[in-house]
Parts: sequence; structure tokens; C-alpha cells
Amino acid sequence: MRATLAILLVVWAGLVLAVEPDEIMTNINLEERARAISKSLRCLQCRNESIDESNSEIARDLRVLVRARLANGDTDKEILDFVVSRYGEYVLLTPNGKGINFFLWLSGPFSFLVGVSCFYVFHRRAQRTLGTRPLTAQEQEKINTILPL
Repeated sequence: MRATLAILLVVWAGLVLAVEPDEIMTNINLEERARAISKSLRCLQCRNESIDESNSEIARDLRVLVRARLANGDTDKEILDFVVSRYGEYVLLTPNGKGINFFLWLSGPFSFLVGVSCFYVFHRRAQRTLGTRPLTAQEQEKINTILPL
């Protein structure tokens, strides 16, 4: 029973978000918007973790910044634009597909297609060169001396 309770507490602790009680806004609608924005921003220290999940100081500062800008009446887009202008597009967990990101998004499928094409060409070339011509009399004789039947 104690082991089950300990496991449940450990699992539950992992699900708890890093937002501290003093950060939570009293306006429920603003708090929901703040959480949505926080889930879309990357923690600059933890990497693939949103600032909503991270316990680092920079994530806390960004959560406070988002809530302060919401309290000032900024829209979600204005807040995201401000954070991106300050920290770059790296701060977005799902970067947009504009500019250089467009080429980065396409580089994976393009590399895959190049690899498949190269494999096909080399495979076809290997099939053409291997085993397509009959043995010469000299080669057949050599085989017969090695493998007498």
C-alpha cells in the first residue's frame, strides 16, 4: 500500500506544472491565456520543455513577463511577437514556416528523397553490372578445376 502511494505521488509530482502560486492571475480568462502562451514558448535553459513546465529562473521570468503583458492589455500575438523579437524564433516550440524555417522544414523530406533516389540508382547500377553476362570459356574452365563435379 505504501509503495503504491509513493509511486502515485511521484507520478503526480511529475504532472504538476512549474507555475508558482504567486504567479497565478486572479482573472481566470487571463490565466488561461497565459497558460496557453506559456505552453507554446520554449524554456531557453531546459530546451524541449515549455516555460509552463520548467522550474528554471529564466522560465519563471518569462512566465511573469507574459502575465505582466497580459495585464497591460496586450494580445496573444503581441506578446509572442515581443518575446520572439527579444529571444529569436528559437523560443517558439513550434516555429513558423516562413523565411529560413521554410527551408529547414523541407530539408528533412528533401534529404529523404535524395537518399531514396541514390539508393535506387546505385541498386539498379549494381544489378546491371553483376551477373548479366555469361561466363567466358576460360572462367568456366577455372570454375570446373576448382569445383569438379
